[in-house]
Amino acid sequence: MNRTLAISVYGITVLFFTLFFAYPIWHTVREAFVTPEGSLTLSYIKELFRNPIYVEGLINSFYMGLFTTLLCLVIALPLALMANYWDFRGKELLNSLILVPLILPPFVGALGVRQFLGQSGVFNTFLIELGLMDAEAPYDWLGEGQLFGVVLMNALHLYPIAYLNISAALANVDPAMEEAAENLGCPGIRRLFRVTLPMIMPGVFAGATIIFIWSFTELGVPLIFDFSRVTSVQIFDGIKDLSGNPFPYALVVVMLAATVLFYLLGKWLFGGTVGASTGRATTGRSLKTASPLANLLCIGSFVLVTGLAVLPHLGVILLSVSEQWYGTLLPQNWTDQHYFDAIGHPLTLNSIGNSLKYASLATAVNVILGIAIAYVVVRTKLPGRQFLDAISMLPLAVPGLVLAFGYLSMTREGQPFDFLILGENPILILVIAYAVRRLPYVVRSAAAGFQQTSVTLEEAGQNLGCPPLKTLVKVTLPLIAANLIAGGLLAFSFAMLEVSDSLILAEQSQYFPITKAIYALVTSLGNGPHLASALGVWAMTFLGITIVGAGVILGKKLGALFRV
Repeated sequence: MNRTLAISVYGITVLFFTLFFAYPIWHTVREAFVTPEGSLTLSYIKELFRNPIYVEGLINSFYMGLFTTLLCLVIALPLALMANYWDFRGKELLNSLILVPLILPPFVGALGVRQFLGQSGVFNTFLIELGLMDAEAPYDWLGEGQLFGVVLMNALHLYPIAYLNISAALANVDPAMEEAAENLGCPGIRRLFRVTLPMIMPGVFAGATIIFIWSFTELGVPLIFDFSRVTSVQIFDGIKDLSGNPFPYALVVVMLAATVLFYLLGKWLFGGTVGASTGRATTGRSLKTASPLANLLCIGSFVLVTGLAVLPHLGVILLSVSEQWYGTLLPQNWTDQHYFDAIGHPLTLNSIGNSLKYASLATAVNVILGIAIAYVVVRTKLPGRQFLDAISMLPLAVPGLVLAFGYLSMTREGQPFDFLILGENPILILVIAYAVRRLPYVVRSAAAGFQQTSVTLEEAGQNLGCPPLKTLVKVTLPLIAANLIAGGLLAFSFAMLEVSDSLILAEQSQYFPITKAIYALVTSLGNGPHLASALGVWAMTFLGITIVGAGVILGKKLGALFRV
């Protein structure tokens, strides 16, 4: 790629992010600080902090993010240490099953959790049958402990992100440093806390950052649990009265400021000095063969965690094949009709077609832009290319709810980008939103492919008279096709099941994507939850195949897709 083309890619990328990343955020921030007369004001922010309802929402959101992150690390760290230090039976299979929780949007899995932990759910029914609970006054786990339910659901969905990042960090720890510490009298647990953990802290921070931002701004799960005392739901409810109401804008700004502050604080504490001490391992790690007791411990830990993580999925599957499931351990009547009804229902049929269309177009944008960005970053010496890499990763560090709200705000009637809504059809803005949110996956995958492919192959092609762009297409891209397929599959599948953009930007039922259709069915009467579960199972199957495929192609490098 010649310098002119590289500069063009740089300019197009910066323009794209200026228009569809920076501007939506700026537009939202401006609305929170400008009065209808055009003067600057802090009164909206001040009033927000004077309102106990909004303050409670922010506190609960912080707890939701903090406790989810801590629980994910508590789950993921021991598993990652076991997998990276011991060789035990069934390790490859158990390691791949870790990815299972990622195959279902957490707000769909919340249906399964509700079935297990509701007042007439499986858990209470089990306790009643054992005589440990009064059948006349069953405990309302999700009414009295809604925050607990949301945190549990988020953690069971997101811990694989922490596991992938910690595993990748452990793979880069030089075993010689740990051996030196042991030779100097620092064995076992002490070595773990004094040597290993400080060296892998950047990896821990990388996973924790994504988990905190994701859970701090989670919208779907609180909606399903009817937990309205969190900022994300308060913003969602405020959309109904957006004209003339500055408080949703103020809430978005406070949420954005909080995520940036927490990210910078974590970067300062964990992402700076310790990063210098980690590097590529100079020697390969020789795994210890697990003793019978250790073998049992490793297998039991992986099976226990994976079993708990798939309970929401199991609940969704059972709900999708049940005619009635109330106050019993298992459904009373079974049926497969919900699957046929889900596929044949006008709302779901349209939503599947819409999601396929939105996600396909967004993935096409991501692949083209992702290849160009990765090539400039890896293959050229253009000044500022690291900045290009950094801005392409920014969507991972900004809450999807904030961007979705910004897109909604800037496309309202009379705003500069209202032309992106074609009548009532949000296809253009949804494709842009999906593309911006999922671009990091393609960039990281393509960059990994370029780094693994020797530049001498391209130079040989050019020496034989093949122009640089043609060399890229004919020589390099076929060699990194596996990486592109992996990144494209992840971008496509996560776009298919995007929650925040779908719930906020799609307002008319004929344009609903899958996740908005599932939400509409969940909140409808009759067999709506059963149809939503059936649609969720179809989505779960699809996403499961794509994530497993990407995991097989990328291996431990899959964790790099979830880093900022």
